Amino acid sequence: MVADAGYGGEENYAYLESEELEALVKYSAYHKEKSKKWQQDISKLDNWQYDEAEDTWTCAAGRKLRFRYESKETTESGYEIRKRHYRSVSCEGCSFKAPCTKAQGNREISVSLRYLRYKQQVREKLRSEEGYALSVRRMVEAESVLGQLKNNRGFRRFLLRGLTKVSLEVGWLSLAHNLLNNGPKSKKWRYKEITSWAPPFLHLTHFLIGRTVRQVSKPTYGTAPFSY
Repeated sequence: MVADAGYGGEENYAYLESEELEALVKYSAYHKEKSKKWQQDISKLDNWQYDEAEDTWTCAAGRKLRFRYESKETTESGYEIRKRHYRSVSCEGCSFKAPCTKAQGNREISVSLRYLRYKQQVREKLRSEEGYALSVRRMVEAESVLGQLKNNRGFRRFLLRGLTKVSLEVGWLSLAHNLLNNGPKSKKWRYKEITSWAPPFLHLTHFLIGRTVRQVSKPTYGTAPFSY
């Protein structure tokens, strides 16, 4: 399974692990943390050292942050996130305090050690030869199609509701995309001819979706802006 950074949260990683699914899912800061600016930012935990035996963090100035307490957060789906809170022994007189934190007192951080573990696993996968090849392949195969549907053909949102109806809508849109994409390969087709009937063809696609939906379930009123 390969997905983009929008799905790279702790809850999703935990689900994949519990189901024993092999996946390649980036997290939101994956590309940012490889930049020179990120690596030189002394306020980032990625640039600190963690001592598992003592359960302490050491900042860029060499000062330790000790564990204070653990808190719990529950997502809408019921997943529980455990965060450990740490505080610096003393930030007084530290020349790095200004770029490190805006807090008036000592620096405090909250960390999900489980999420950090998942992120480290993802880094190792993405930096491998196979992982890099899969991530590039996903961008080519998925992103280009989405870009065509959204930007070039004006599809911005699903007009129907429910898994069955949305599946039908995706099917018809995929059919339209394949026809419009493969058509120019024929020497008899011209670009102006294709672009002239592409919008009406997409309208026809939505019309066919509506006809199909009415055959399998009750219609969803007020969702389709087109009239025929």
